[in-house]
This record gives sequence, structure tokens and C-alpha cells, in this order.
Amino acid sequence: MSPHLLSIDPLTRDHVDHLLRVAARMEPIAQRRQVTRVLEGAVLGNLFFEASTRTRVSFNAAFCRLGGSVCDTTGFTFSSMAKGESLYDTSRVMSGYCDAIVMRHPDQGSVAEFAAATHVPVINGGDGPGEHPSQALLDLYTIDKEFARLGKKLAGAHILLTGDLKYGRTVHSLIKLLSLYDPMRITLVSPPGLEMPSHVIDRVVSRGHRVEQRDSLACDFSDLDVVYTTRIQKERFTEEMSESFAGVSQDFSVGRDFLDARCNDTTIVMHPLPRDSRPGANDLNVDLNGDPRLAIFRQTDNGIPMRMAIFATLLRVEDLIEKDLRPVRWFVPEQIGVDDADH
Repeated sequence: MSPHLLSIDPLTRDHVDHLLRVAARMEPIAQRRQVTRVLEGAVLGNLFFEASTRTRVSFNAAFCRLGGSVCDTTGFTFSSMAKGESLYDTSRVMSGYCDAIVMRHPDQGSVAEFAAATHVPVINGGDGPGEHPSQALLDLYTIDKEFARLGKKLAGAHILLTGDLKYGRTVHSLIKLLSLYDPMRITLVSPPGLEMPSHVIDRVVSRGHRVEQRDSLACDFSDLDVVYTTRIQKERFTEEMSESFAGVSQDFSVGRDFLDARCNDTTIVMHPLPRDSRPGANDLNVDLNGDPRLAIFRQTDNGIPMRMAIFATLLRVEDLIEKDLRPVRWFVPEQIGVDDADH
């Protein structure tokens, strides 16, 4: 595996399967039943030059649960890049302070440019409309766990990706990751102008997968295994585009009516979050809260063991975990959320 995690592109199925196995071994730590200090003394630099809550805190928590500590910076305003410092200089300086770096940047390719200046592991926390590899890995880990619970297999599965498929970097990484596995059926539904880039589709089709593109959710999805929906990435629109997409129809919103009428009792609903819960946003509907098919909070929880697995693999301590475990000493509730579904 590369010393960095910048894209799904260089990953093989063996790499991904290894990360899935390591993440499974991290579950007792992520679930706050055991503690490890294998990264005691190590420092993570979290450089987020674009808004984030889940990704930034998730990486922080994952590194801390391995025993490391975190130095955080958010936004251009509070960085030396606001004074004109180059990505190269920033990379070299931060590498002298930190043992691993997670970076999010609004410009596609910027994280790879940053990583080219250092041998310290760099993880792409999202580069504009480009990729979000750790999100795709935790998404695959979630699908794998949900399928195991339901007695399903990934081979031959029917996956629906819907929403903003042009600027939604999470779906770019996820569909590439899915393409590493045995052939499945992937349906793409997006508003006109927000379709999945053709080069990504061509890559997936070349690997034997069946890809269908549609412009509406008004179809029969009774055999659907997973619906992965994303919000419209309006922050990446030009002013002209913002006007044309001002009223994206509720036809692209996933909610209880859609699931009950067009899907089945075991269709899993995923979303990379944040979802826009404001009236008229037409994002993933809050009427699914408490529905066992809604996996979004199990999905975010799965980010901790997967990101722990990424750190452990890049810093080469995955074989030391079991030798360094001990029980937690603080109170841990049986359920995290008040409406977590029972299984």
C-alpha cells in the first residue's frame, strides 16, 4: 500500500480487504470496550481548509483512540497560506511537527500536491469535487456489515447512487471502490447537469459491472439492496448554476414514501452527511429517523474503526493492537443514540 491515502485509484482489492479486516479488529476499541496506546507519542496534524464536522472529528477520535494526540487547524484565515505560503512549504513545515497528516482542501488535486513534498503519511480528507477515499472505505465497511447482518452478498447486489453525482466526491470514490469487487448492478439517478463523470462510469463498466443512468426515482426498485443519496453540492456551483438549480425537485428526495412504495423491507439507506434537514431542501428525509433501514448513524460510527485501520496500516502498527489492549475504566452507555434501531 502507498505511504499515503490520496485516492481509491491505486488500491487493489487485497489492500481494501486488508483494511476491512483491520477495521473489524478495531471494533472493541471504537465501541469503547477496550483501550490501546499503540500510537502513544504520535501526533496527527489535521489541516482542514474547508468546512467539516464529521470527517475532522472522526479522524481526531480515531487517532486518539489509538493513543495519539492531535493538532488541529481549520480554515485559510488562520493558516500561513493566507499569507501566501505554498502547499510545498506548508507540507514540509507540518511534516516536521507531525507523524501523520489529514488534509481537506477545496481544490481538486491540492492534497496530492501537498503529499508530494513529504514522506510523512498524508490522507485525503476531501479535495473539492475530487475524491474522499476514507469515506468510501467506511461506506464499503458499512455495506459489508449490513449485508452480513441481512445474509446478503456484495456480488450481484443492486446499488443506487442518487443526488449530486457530479460534485459529490464521496460517490466518485465509492463507485471506484465497488468496481474492485465481483459484478453488480449500479443505478445512477441525478438531476440533469449533475450526472456522474463519464470517465468514472467507463471505468466501472470496463470491469464488468452493469451501470444504468436514469433521471428519476419514479421506478421499480423492489430488488434494491442499498440506496446511497447525497445532497446537492451548491457550494461548488457557479452563480449561473445556482440559479438553475434553485428549485431541485423533491423527485430526487429519498424518504419513507419512496422506500415503502418502490423499495423493500431490507433496502439499506446511506448518506455521507451532512444532510440538509431544512424544509424544501429535498435531501434525505428526516421521516426515516428510527427506521431500521436508515443506516446513516451506523455509517458514521463505522468511520472510527475504519479510520483507525487506515492510521494503523499507514503507521505499521496493525499487528501490535491485540498485544496492547486493556478494558476501559469509564461508563459507556449501551446505546449511543436515543433512537438507534435494534437489530
